[in-house]
Amino acid sequence: MSLTQFTSITGTCVPVPGPDMDTDRIIPARFLKCITFDELAGVMFWDERFDENGQSKSHPVDDPRFKGASIILGGSNFGCGSSREHAPQTIRRSGIKAVIAESFAEIFFGNSTGIGLPCVCASAADIAALARHISDHPETEVTIDLLNMTASWKEGSFPIRMPAEAREALTRGRWDSIAELLVNMDAVEKKNKELPQVAASC
Repeated sequence: MSLTQFTSITGTCVPVPGPDMDTDRIIPARFLKCITFDELAGVMFWDERFDENGQSKSHPVDDPRFKGASIILGGSNFGCGSSREHAPQTIRRSGIKAVIAESFAEIFFGNSTGIGLPCVCASAADIAALARHISDHPETEVTIDLLNMTASWKEGSFPIRMPAEAREALTRGRWDSIAELLVNMDAVEKKNKELPQVAASC
């Protein structure tokens, strides 16, 4: 078993501006009753996108200009609120491959890294400038380079940031801890035999 090594991600962008995009806004609680995460495709930002009658609120995700976008441009404290792992799952399963934001809530960032959804930070000024460019030129493809830590497009680029451990896990294909254990079961068994055996007590 081998995992994808994320060294670069290229795609068009959709700006989702504003601070404190919490997990309940990313995926309302009523959608957490799903049996599998595959059921979460398409419900990202549902209550931000539709009113109680199912009418569109003209959210950027539904803007025809940004159809097929695979990179979200967000604000500060993206993914704050409750620690529901469904939030990054619905983002990834809705076709998003990466998120660029000013900052991320710690648990959301960890959950995202653990499913292979790269989340990188950039300055508010750089994100705003790119969002303005994307608004005028939605066809622009942006490349997130995790080796050189840049976000670039034909007309420009800016630096991005990510904790070293997450970056190494993504670029080396070691972002799924369960898969890591399954791949290294021989080492797990060897270590288990080396550990002292402790009798269970009642």
